[in-house]
Amino acid sequence: MESQLQGLNQNATGAIASAESLEQLEQLRVNYLGKKGELSQILRAMGKLDPGDRPRIGALANEVKEALQTQLDNRRQALQTAQIQAQLAAEALDVTMPGVYRPQGRIHPLNGVIDRALDIFVGLGYTVATGPEMESDYYNFEALNTPPDHPARDMQDTFYLPDGNLLRTHTSSVQIRYMEQHQPPLRIVAPGRVYRRDTVDATHSAVFHQIEILAIDKGLTFTDLKGTLKEFLYQIFGEVQIRFRPSYFPFTEPSAEVDVRWKGKWLEVLGCGTVDPNVLKAVGYDPEVYTGFAAGFGVERFAMVLHQIDDIRRLYSSDLRFLRQF
Repeated sequence: MESQLQGLNQNATGAIASAESLEQLEQLRVNYLGKKGELSQILRAMGKLDPGDRPRIGALANEVKEALQTQLDNRRQALQTAQIQAQLAAEALDVTMPGVYRPQGRIHPLNGVIDRALDIFVGLGYTVATGPEMESDYYNFEALNTPPDHPARDMQDTFYLPDGNLLRTHTSSVQIRYMEQHQPPLRIVAPGRVYRRDTVDATHSAVFHQIEILAIDKGLTFTDLKGTLKEFLYQIFGEVQIRFRPSYFPFTEPSAEVDVRWKGKWLEVLGCGTVDPNVLKAVGYDPEVYTGFAAGFGVERFAMVLHQIDDIRRLYSSDLRFLRQF
């Protein structure tokens, strides 16, 4: 039995030293030191030994067991350390390697102007309002004091649909829808895409973008409109000269065109006016109690002026050589 213990110790020592994984090491522990392992089988036969040999063989068996357990613990620690090192090496980040390049996106010049204008008006207390691009004749024309036989319709001829609807010619229709659902006081800014039958050239497009404002309250005057637009234009163009020229719009009275002195000449930038009483009546407001003002401008015009763009069609061409400038 002594020779069996020595042989077990020798074989187990070599097997443990050559174990290459924690799973393999655990299997060796079970094979040698488990309840059904080789050491247990040897110890079961101690009952057949002479009483004088049992203490010596028992002590030898304990030495073998402790030696193998120590070797198993040491090998397990070594394998765990090696496993951690291998994982660290596999997950290491080489900071000297070049990164993966992803082209940086850019804001389209039209979106940039819209965002800038909305930020200014929201800062002045206005709420952003939107509406459908396909409109009825009522919201696009009639509610805005433009009946079917009104000559001003020729100025805003649009695309009519078979069902009697049309593509809106301005975002003023948003104002009517908003006023129908809200009571004064109110201040809204309405951005969006609009459509008009127009010959496309360097400064005109059948599809373009517009931003309009509307304020309704007790006691609002044309002076309030001038102060609002002056602050807006100063924030857009800087400290420029501004002038108001009399004009005509069917839904405002009095009406005006607004010019700014830009690079040595006067440049028309937007239209405005105080809200016509007929528009207030159309949405159920009492024009003897409430007054208001409105203004609107084309986003493309502002973008072309601010970025010195020579042709409006460049804004719609999706030419990366052009868009990468912004």
